[in-house]
Amino acid sequence: MASSFQRAKVQAMFEAFDADGNGYLEERDFEALAARWELLPRVASGPELTARVRAVMLGWWQHLSTVAGGGRAEQIDLDDLMAMVDRLPAMREAVVATADVVFDAVDENGDGRISRHEHGRLVDTWHGRSIPTGDVFDRLDQDGDGFLSRPEFALLWTQFWTSDDPAEPGNLMCGPVTGTPAA
Repeated sequence: MASSFQRAKVQAMFEAFDADGNGYLEERDFEALAARWELLPRVASGPELTARVRAVMLGWWQHLSTVAGGGRAEQIDLDDLMAMVDRLPAMREAVVATADVVFDAVDENGDGRISRHEHGRLVDTWHGRSIPTGDVFDRLDQDGDGFLSRPEFALLWTQFWTSDDPAEPGNLMCGPVTGTPAA
Protein backbone atom coordinates (compact mmCIF):
# COMPACT_ATOMS: atom_id res chain seq x y z
CA MET A 1 0.00 0.00 0.00
CA ALA A 2 1.44 3.34 -1.04
CA SER A 3 1.90 6.20 1.37
CA SER A 4 0.22 9.57 0.91
CA PHE A 5 3.57 10.84 -0.38
CA GLN A 6 3.77 8.24 -3.12
CA ARG A 7 0.13 8.77 -4.02
CA ALA A 8 0.75 12.55 -4.38
CA LYS A 9 3.75 11.89 -6.61
CA VAL A 10 1.86 9.44 -8.82
CA GLN A 11 -1.21 11.69 -8.91
CA ALA A 12 0.97 14.47 -10.38
CA MET A 13 2.05 12.06 -13.12
CA PHE A 14 -1.54 10.92 -13.65
CA GLU A 15 -2.61 14.52 -14.18
CA ALA A 16 0.32 15.09 -16.55
CA PHE A 17 -0.57 12.00 -18.58
CA ASP A 18 -4.30 12.79 -18.71
CA ALA A 19 -3.99 14.98 -21.81
CA ASP A 20 -7.71 15.65 -22.19
CA GLY A 21 -8.33 16.14 -18.47
CA ASN A 22 -11.24 13.70 -18.32
CA GLY A 23 -10.01 11.99 -15.14
CA TYR A 24 -8.98 8.77 -16.87
CA LEU A 25 -5.92 7.57 -18.71
CA GLU A 26 -6.66 6.18 -22.13
CA GLU A 27 -4.54 5.03 -25.03
CA ARG A 28 -4.94 8.44 -26.70
CA ASP A 29 -3.36 10.06 -23.62
CA PHE A 30 -0.25 7.91 -24.14
CA GLU A 31 -0.32 8.79 -27.84
CA ALA A 32 -0.33 12.47 -26.80
CA LEU A 33 2.52 11.81 -24.36
CA ALA A 34 4.56 10.17 -27.10
CA ALA A 35 3.80 13.11 -29.41
CA ARG A 36 5.14 15.54 -26.77
CA TRP A 37 8.35 13.55 -26.52
CA GLU A 38 8.64 13.44 -30.31
CA LEU A 39 8.93 17.25 -30.30
CA LEU A 40 12.24 17.16 -28.44
CA PRO A 41 15.03 18.14 -30.86
CA ARG A 42 17.03 14.92 -30.65
CA VAL A 43 13.92 12.77 -30.98
CA ALA A 44 12.50 14.84 -33.85
CA SER A 45 15.74 14.48 -35.80
CA GLY A 46 16.20 10.75 -35.32
CA PRO A 47 13.73 8.19 -36.67
CA GLU A 48 15.29 5.38 -34.60
CA LEU A 49 14.96 7.37 -31.37
CA THR A 50 11.43 8.42 -32.34
CA ALA A 51 10.50 4.76 -32.73
CA ARG A 52 12.09 3.88 -29.36
CA VAL A 53 10.27 6.72 -27.58
CA ARG A 54 6.95 5.75 -29.12
CA ALA A 55 7.48 2.07 -28.29
CA VAL A 56 8.27 2.86 -24.65
CA MET A 57 5.37 5.26 -24.11
CA LEU A 58 2.81 3.02 -25.78
CA GLY A 59 4.38 -0.05 -24.18
CA TRP A 60 3.58 1.39 -20.76
CA TRP A 61 0.00 1.89 -21.87
CA GLN A 62 -0.10 -1.80 -22.78
CA HIS A 63 1.28 -2.79 -19.35
CA LEU A 64 -1.12 -0.49 -17.57
CA SER A 65 -4.23 -1.47 -19.50
CA THR A 66 -3.44 -5.15 -18.98
CA VAL A 67 -2.89 -4.76 -15.22
CA ALA A 68 -6.07 -2.72 -14.69
CA GLY A 69 -8.94 -4.97 -13.79
CA GLY A 70 -6.99 -8.08 -14.75
CA GLY A 71 -7.61 -7.55 -18.46
CA ARG A 72 -7.38 -5.04 -21.28
CA ALA A 73 -8.92 -1.85 -19.89
CA GLU A 74 -9.79 1.16 -22.02
CA GLN A 75 -9.88 3.64 -19.14
CA ILE A 76 -7.49 3.75 -16.21
CA ASP A 77 -8.11 5.66 -13.00
CA LEU A 78 -5.61 6.74 -10.36
CA ASP A 79 -6.11 3.55 -8.33
CA ASP A 80 -5.28 1.47 -11.41
CA LEU A 81 -2.10 3.49 -11.93
CA MET A 82 -1.20 3.04 -8.26
CA ALA A 83 -1.63 -0.74 -8.67
CA MET A 84 0.81 -0.63 -11.58
CA VAL A 85 3.29 1.46 -9.60
CA ASP A 86 3.10 -1.14 -6.82
CA ARG A 87 4.37 -3.70 -9.36
CA LEU A 88 7.30 -1.59 -10.61
CA PRO A 89 9.88 -2.76 -8.02
CA ALA A 90 9.57 -6.23 -9.59
CA MET A 91 9.92 -4.71 -13.08
CA ARG A 92 13.29 -3.03 -12.56
CA GLU A 93 14.59 -3.93 -16.03
CA ALA A 94 11.62 -2.26 -17.73
CA VAL A 95 11.99 0.83 -15.54
CA VAL A 96 15.72 1.12 -16.32
CA ALA A 97 15.06 0.52 -20.04
CA THR A 98 12.59 3.41 -19.94
CA ALA A 99 15.20 5.55 -18.18
CA ASP A 100 17.64 4.78 -21.01
CA VAL A 101 15.20 5.92 -23.68
CA VAL A 102 14.23 9.06 -21.75
CA PHE A 103 17.93 9.84 -21.18
CA ASP A 104 18.63 9.60 -24.92
CA ALA A 105 15.59 11.74 -25.69
CA VAL A 106 16.54 14.60 -23.36
CA ASP A 107 20.32 14.51 -23.96
CA GLU A 108 19.94 17.21 -26.63
CA ASN A 109 23.61 17.52 -27.51
CA GLY A 110 24.36 13.80 -27.26
CA ASP A 111 27.23 14.29 -24.82
CA GLY A 112 26.12 11.43 -22.57
CA ARG A 113 25.13 13.75 -19.72
CA ILE A 114 21.96 15.53 -18.70
CA SER A 115 22.46 19.20 -17.89
CA ARG A 116 20.21 21.41 -15.76
CA HIS A 117 18.61 22.77 -18.97
CA GLU A 118 18.04 19.28 -20.37
CA HIS A 119 16.51 18.14 -17.10
CA GLY A 120 14.16 21.13 -17.23
CA ARG A 121 13.04 20.01 -20.70
CA LEU A 122 12.35 16.54 -19.29
CA VAL A 123 10.11 17.97 -16.56
CA ASP A 124 8.28 20.27 -18.97
CA THR A 125 7.81 17.45 -21.49
CA TRP A 126 6.35 15.07 -18.91
CA HIS A 127 3.94 17.69 -17.68
CA GLY A 128 3.11 19.17 -21.09
CA ARG A 129 3.76 22.67 -19.77
CA SER A 130 6.46 24.72 -18.10
CA ILE A 131 7.04 23.67 -14.49
CA PRO A 132 9.20 25.73 -12.12
CA THR A 133 11.77 23.36 -10.65
CA GLY A 134 13.62 25.60 -8.19
CA ASP A 135 16.58 23.73 -6.71
CA VAL A 136 15.42 20.29 -7.87
CA PHE A 137 18.39 19.74 -10.19
CA ASP A 138 20.86 20.59 -7.40
CA ARG A 139 19.22 17.94 -5.23
CA LEU A 140 19.38 15.37 -8.04
CA ASP A 141 23.03 16.13 -8.88
CA GLN A 142 24.43 14.29 -5.87
CA ASP A 143 28.09 14.59 -6.91
CA GLY A 144 27.72 18.30 -7.72
CA ASP A 145 29.37 18.12 -11.15
CA GLY A 146 26.51 19.96 -12.87
CA PHE A 147 25.31 16.92 -14.83
CA LEU A 148 23.51 13.62 -14.45
CA SER A 149 25.37 10.65 -15.93
CA ARG A 150 23.45 7.74 -17.40
CA PRO A 151 23.94 5.59 -14.24
CA GLU A 152 22.91 8.50 -11.98
CA PHE A 153 19.87 9.11 -14.17
CA ALA A 154 18.82 5.44 -14.12
CA LEU A 155 19.07 5.33 -10.32
CA LEU A 156 17.10 8.56 -9.91
CA TRP A 157 14.47 7.41 -12.42
CA THR A 158 14.07 4.11 -10.60
CA GLN A 159 13.75 5.93 -7.28
CA PHE A 160 11.06 8.16 -8.75
CA TRP A 161 8.89 5.29 -9.89
CA THR A 162 9.52 2.88 -7.02
CA SER A 163 10.43 4.85 -3.90
CA ASP A 164 8.08 5.62 -1.07
CA ASP A 165 10.82 7.48 0.84
CA PRO A 166 10.48 11.28 0.46
CA ALA A 167 14.19 11.68 1.36
CA GLU A 168 15.39 9.90 -1.80
CA PRO A 169 16.42 12.50 -4.37
CA GLY A 170 14.99 10.59 -7.32
CA ASN A 171 11.51 11.46 -6.14
CA LEU A 172 12.16 14.91 -7.60
CA MET A 173 13.07 13.57 -11.05
CA CYS A 174 9.89 14.87 -12.69
CA GLY A 175 9.81 18.09 -10.68
CA PRO A 176 8.77 19.08 -7.18
CA VAL A 177 6.06 17.00 -5.53
CA THR A 178 3.41 19.06 -3.75
CA GLY A 179 3.53 18.55 -0.01
CA THR A 180 7.17 17.41 0.12
CA PRO A 181 10.21 19.30 1.43
CA ALA A 182 11.24 20.12 -2.18
CA ALA A 183 7.95 21.78 -3.05
